[in-house]
This record gives sequence, structure tokens and C-alpha cells, in this order.
Amino acid sequence: MANLSSPNRILAFLFLTLVQIQSKVFCYQYKVGDLDAWGIPTSTNPQVYKKWSTYHNLTIGDSLLFLYPPSQDSVIQVTEESYKKCNIKDPILYMNNGNSLFNITSKGQFYFTSGVAVHCQKNQKLHIAVGEGITENLDAAAAPASAPSYPTVFGNIPVAASTSTPTSTSSRLTSTFQLLIIGFLISALFSTLCDAKMPLPLPLQA
Repeated sequence: MANLSSPNRILAFLFLTLVQIQSKVFCYQYKVGDLDAWGIPTSTNPQVYKKWSTYHNLTIGDSLLFLYPPSQDSVIQVTEESYKKCNIKDPILYMNNGNSLFNITSKGQFYFTSGVAVHCQKNQKLHIAVGEGITENLDAAAAPASAPSYPTVFGNIPVAASTSTPTSTSSRLTSTFQLLIIGFLISALFSTLCDAKMPLPLPLQA
């Protein structure tokens, strides 16, 4: 029994390592608004946050990064009713450090607005759906017919609407390939250990 404990411990350790790697590999941090960051949408792109939520397939384990000047803005999580009415009183969550991170830990609908009522009324608000068919829950009109231009404090920078999507897809494919390799190595090791534990055949007696 003592000889069997060591290989079993090795397999258990490798399995736990694989699980940890998988959980880290498939978790992404998304900057809300991409180049626009978190601020009042411009007149040329008033639905920037509706478009942004449409282009990103968020899952449990991902996180949202809100970047904004802390002295001028904030971000709050609110209910659906407060989201529609731009009611910033009694928020579910309030963040104002200028570098706010929201971790997605469950499925459902999530609503965010600026902590400044006037900003919310100018469409500085975000609605995301996790695990509930985001394309069905969000406004279909948010998808543009052509690539928009994302204005920043440094000027207008033309960026294709799906710029970040291929990168995330490529990363997921690469990570999946790495997991397959790790799984193959663990399987090979398990097979080797099993072969090593098989008893040798007894010699035939005359």
C-alpha cells in the first residue's frame, strides 16, 4: 500500500494543477468601453456601451475594468428599474477609485451607471447578461452596420468594432490547445504508473 500512495498523490497533484490552470486560462479582464473607457458617450457614438456589451461574450470568472478620472466620475451597480430611470440612489455597489474592477461570480443580468445622474442621462450606463443569451436581451439595434470610430482624449482613432473579439478567441483556442497537451501528458503518466503497478506473470511450472 505504501508503494501505491506516492503515484496516487502525484496524480492528485497534477489533476488539481490542471483545474487551477483551466480556471485561470478562461478568465478574462475586459476594459469597459475599450478605447473610450468609462465616460459620457460622444454625439458620434452615443450607444457605445450597448455596442460594447454586444461584442463581448462574458462568462463567470471574467471581470470588468472601469477606468475614469476619480475626481470627476464613478461607477455604481443598480437594479434594472434604477438603470432605466437613471436613479442613482441606494446603489447595490459603489466604486469611485478611478480603476474599478467588478468580478463576475454568477449568471444573471447586471446593470451599471455613472454615479453622476447627469452622466447616466447621457447614456453612460452599461447592461450585461451572463449566461442568459446576451444577444437576445440586449438591443439588437446596438450593432452597427459599419465599423465605428472610437474617440478618445487623444483624438479619434478608427477601430474595427470586433477588434478585441479575435484576440480573445485566439487566446481561448491557444489555451484550449495547452490544456489538451497537459491532459495528454497526465494520461500518459497515469498509463505508465498503471503499467508499473501491474504484477509480473508467474513462471510456468513443469
